[in-house]
Amino acid sequence: MVKGANVGLSSLSESSENGGSVDAVTVILGWSSPSGDGDADVSVLLLTDEGKVRDNADFFFYNNPTAADGSVQLLGQSPTEVGTEDRIQLDLTAVPDGIERLVIAASRHQRAPFGQLDNLRLELADLGGERLLGFSITDAESESGFVFGEIYRRNQEWKFRAIGQGYDTGLAGLATDFGIEIEDDAATEEAPGHDLAADTEAEAASAQADPAADPTAKPPVTDAGAAAAPASDNVPAGTGAPAAEATPVAAAAAPKRLRTARKKVTLPKAAKPSLAENDAWNTARLFPAGALNRDREREVRATSVLLSVMAQVPEFGRRLTAAFGAPAGRMETFAEVSLPHGETPKRPDGVIRVERAGRLWTALVESKTNGNPLKAEQVQDYMDIAARRGYEAVITLSNDVALDGSPLVPVKIDGRRKHKVLLGHLSWAEVAYQAKMLIRHEGVGNPAHAWLLQELLHYLQHDNSGCHGFQNMGPAWVPVRKGIDDETLAAGDERATQVVESWERLIRQVCLQLGGELGVKVLPVQRTGRGEDPRARRTALADRLCTDGRLNAEIRIEDAPGTIGIAADLRVGKLRTSTEIPAPEQGYPLSWVKRLVRQLAEAPADLHIETLTDGASAGPRGTLEKLRPEPGDLLPKDSARITGFRLSLSKSMGSTRGNAESGFIRSVDAAVERFRTGVLEHLDQRTARRG
Repeated sequence: MVKGANVGLSSLSESSENGGSVDAVTVILGWSSPSGDGDADVSVLLLTDEGKVRDNADFFFYNNPTAADGSVQLLGQSPTEVGTEDRIQLDLTAVPDGIERLVIAASRHQRAPFGQLDNLRLELADLGGERLLGFSITDAESESGFVFGEIYRRNQEWKFRAIGQGYDTGLAGLATDFGIEIEDDAATEEAPGHDLAADTEAEAASAQADPAADPTAKPPVTDAGAAAAPASDNVPAGTGAPAAEATPVAAAAAPKRLRTARKKVTLPKAAKPSLAENDAWNTARLFPAGALNRDREREVRATSVLLSVMAQVPEFGRRLTAAFGAPAGRMETFAEVSLPHGETPKRPDGVIRVERAGRLWTALVESKTNGNPLKAEQVQDYMDIAARRGYEAVITLSNDVALDGSPLVPVKIDGRRKHKVLLGHLSWAEVAYQAKMLIRHEGVGNPAHAWLLQELLHYLQHDNSGCHGFQNMGPAWVPVRKGIDDETLAAGDERATQVVESWERLIRQVCLQLGGELGVKVLPVQRTGRGEDPRARRTALADRLCTDGRLNAEIRIEDAPGTIGIAADLRVGKLRTSTEIPAPEQGYPLSWVKRLVRQLAEAPADLHIETLTDGASAGPRGTLEKLRPEPGDLLPKDSARITGFRLSLSKSMGSTRGNAESGFIRSVDAAVERFRTGVLEHLDQRTARRG
């Protein structure tokens, strides 16, 4: 679609010939960053025919991700082969009467410009996952907030309009333009990572930046009018249609101002003293795992435990199923259900059913534990059963991590069937991540639910549960390592590609583990070109592995000073974790290096620091142990301009392919954790900038 164009959703549905329509859709906002550190926060606003929200509850963002009626669900971010995608599920049948428009927007932290991002796009998909339309924004420059598009009612039909309107004042300007009241002191409470709170202080000082304070002020937009003007098929977005004028609200009737500080409802840090007579006493558990010793037992127990908790804790069940198209409604779960299939009935490991407004959404579940692989024939049978019975999804669950462009199991889809079935995957690591996010960082509405999630998490982390996530580098690991050692591994070897895929799965699991512990977004950095095929990218990385014997990756922790680089050198058996921090913008170089060494007072003595310069020769370097008494040794002798510093730690890596103490996977986990706690947590990004 082009900017300003609109289309009826019913015309996009295959069932439109029979008078059907798209009742629920998934909105996908995507972008990529050349530097690998670009990010944005999505939001949805529900507007009346006056172009305003009814109250602040109509504004959905990270602190208000789900509507009680199920009309809006923010599903969160996920990495892709070309950047990042953020998904929003909209149930248009649940949109309240009086709401005429759903505005889909995004903003950047500290008013960073969208012009720094590539491949800005919006896509609309049905609940089966089929992409219905796409809209790309190619003219982003200094704008820090963007209205990507809107879904609006017209003559009893839902339509989509491609807008692409930017705001130089970020989400704060966008929100106030649509009638959101913002808490003035939010800037003092806002956790780093969002531009809305940072904007409020400046806006409070300037009445012209707040339409509610100055009704005659023009909205701070770069493409005036389209977002604030009522939707019209005859007035394309961005053509200068008059913006709806804000009306001052009397003090007595003023709505409660929105607070944007991120909610951090955490459990107590210190454990309560135990009443046990000695340490050998084990706490009684709701889901005991100590007696499990067979794969089938582990599989049945893990599936039943998970499904039962999903049904009892609505926030948790919804979070795990929303990405597969499930509505927000009453959930029931079943284990070991027998379903007819030819001469032999099939027994999926579980069934999830969600009822809302008399409609049923059904998913079949096939699970594996203890590293056992999914079986293609089983998944194919369940896809066929779901298609015949009108079920919406098949969800696979295993220790493995899914990759774009590399399906875990090959499945054939019968194109003659009109009913589409979505095939989705969850890793046990992702299940644990979602449980951690709720009970450690975001909170749940019921103390009993929090306890249930704690018991589930304890079970998943038990040695006997078999739910430990990705834990095997695969059969190609040993021959590839041997081929690198004796220099017989040649480019084009398929085994090298398999190792690259395993490495990528491991890095994605590392991100899940860190994100669950820290309560922030942790994503792998994908430095790829637009439209690059995932298979071609992995093949190129595999050829590079054959040449230099190294696996490389980067991860970004939200609000950390820089990305964490991870390099596994298979030739010498070393793991290297590193980050680069820019030189301060002000001050003197000697002050910079002294301050850096002071910040790293508690860091490991073997931390390696290298000065980065714009000169032809490499800058000075040394270990922290040697630099502590003489920080000035980091200053270039030739007075070259310092551009930054590289901090790195090295350690020996495990050699085996599995998850044992001596294994490669454990050594990567340990290296990343040591670097995060020993180095990154001691750096003050704000101090580094001020100089």
